[in-house]
Amino acid sequence: MIINQANITSLYRGFSAVFKEAFETASALYPRIATEVPSASRQEEYNWLGRVPRMREWLGERVIQNLSAYSYTIKNRDWEATVAVDRNDVEDDAVGIYTPMVRALADASATHPDELVFDLLAGGFVNLCYDGRPFFDTAHPTGDRPAQSNKATAALSATSYAAARAAMMSLVDESGKPLNVVPDLLVVPPQLEKAALEVLRADLTADGTSNIYKNSADLVVAPYLAGSPDAWYLLDTKKPVKPFIFQRRKAAVFVSKDTPEDEGVFMKKEFLFGVDSRDNAGYGLWQLAYASDGSV
Repeated sequence: MIINQANITSLYRGFSAVFKEAFETASALYPRIATEVPSASRQEEYNWLGRVPRMREWLGERVIQNLSAYSYTIKNRDWEATVAVDRNDVEDDAVGIYTPMVRALADASATHPDELVFDLLAGGFVNLCYDGRPFFDTAHPTGDRPAQSNKATAALSATSYAAARAAMMSLVDESGKPLNVVPDLLVVPPQLEKAALEVLRADLTADGTSNIYKNSADLVVAPYLAGSPDAWYLLDTKKPVKPFIFQRRKAAVFVSKDTPEDEGVFMKKEFLFGVDSRDNAGYGLWQLAYASDGSV
């Protein structure tokens, strides 16, 4: 291939088409557990977390509900991934060898939110949420009412799973009314897949009795959680606000630095193709998530 701008532009268009196709067909997990929120600035404030409005009987004047009880900020971050195409390969019409790399680039950018969100899940025993407590904690404040817990230490079993369901479904708001939390998703690392399948898919329990929790939740086995092999998580993902937030400032964009006169081409014989985005993830409502570190 002759190195001129027309041919390089054609090369970019080809790579861009490959990227778009691979990006659109990539399978991401984060939409199931995270609410995607558009961002229009460097950061976004989520002061409404913890004060979700609810209906009341209208007696007298309306009661205006304060949605600024807490302050929680998610700052956007910049992300990129770049690959180099050797000029010799372009001249020799050998650019086809880079197609898998472009596809991998698309897959990495499409599943990038998964990494952010599942890192939050694993770090929830330490990282703070909107109320200033760790996301998974035994003492979340609930106004003047006793503190509530969404954290345990039991290993995954039918018994601990039942306790987690009961704990989540028993949560109340600051007025003592039930939050109507109903968990529907069990998330585990690869090491707990067998235990999770026994809890959710087996006909019988270990003692031979009927498994009343069969199919009571969907299952996600997340390789991102392999670093914490004993921890497991139970989530309610059906509410308008999910347990986590993915904040998108700028969607992934396929870009290039590929004019024949570029310094990189002159100095290193490389045409550069890459992707960049601006986004971040943070914690939503702790009430919709329960975790056990599996230490006991």
